[in-house]
Amino acid sequence: MTRIIDKLLDRLDKSVESNIRTSARQHGRRSFLARTGSALFGAAVLSPVLPFDRRVHASEGGGAEDPCSYWRHCAIDGFLCDQSGGSLTTCPPGSSVSAVSWVGTCNNPDDGKEYLISYNDCCGKPFIPTATFCNNNKGERPGYRMSLYNDVNWCTANTDKGYHCTVSVVVGTAE
Repeated sequence: MTRIIDKLLDRLDKSVESNIRTSARQHGRRSFLARTGSALFGAAVLSPVLPFDRRVHASEGGGAEDPCSYWRHCAIDGFLCDQSGGSLTTCPPGSSVSAVSWVGTCNNPDDGKEYLISYNDCCGKPFIPTATFCNNNKGERPGYRMSLYNDVNWCTANTDKGYHCTVSVVVGTAE
């Protein structure tokens, strides 16, 4: 039985070797590399055209694709609380609102009015890396204008100094 298997394997080995040698005589390495390069280039050109699901990035309010482009977030710098257990205006359970904040003036496209937005960091919990990080700097001023500077960990004024996320609270109309 083992002799029959050995003969079959020997015949298979010779057949594969013969096919590979014939192929190598007919097609050189350069043609193989050229075809492979063409295939990779074609895949790179076609990949942006392939369909993909954009709903993952859609926000609940208005269907905008980028949650950072929501009008209240015109001067936000941080992770969105509405994606980490809170809402636009409230911190998630287990965190507390920062004692200090920065402000921005944002235009609401629905009514065309300018609103004063208070951006408060929520402190005391570790941040969630799956929440969207937004860094919009409209109206940001240098560090000596602290109320208009958004690149500070505002949780340093709290007992719990760990940053979690940021809320956008409408204070009133800007006049």
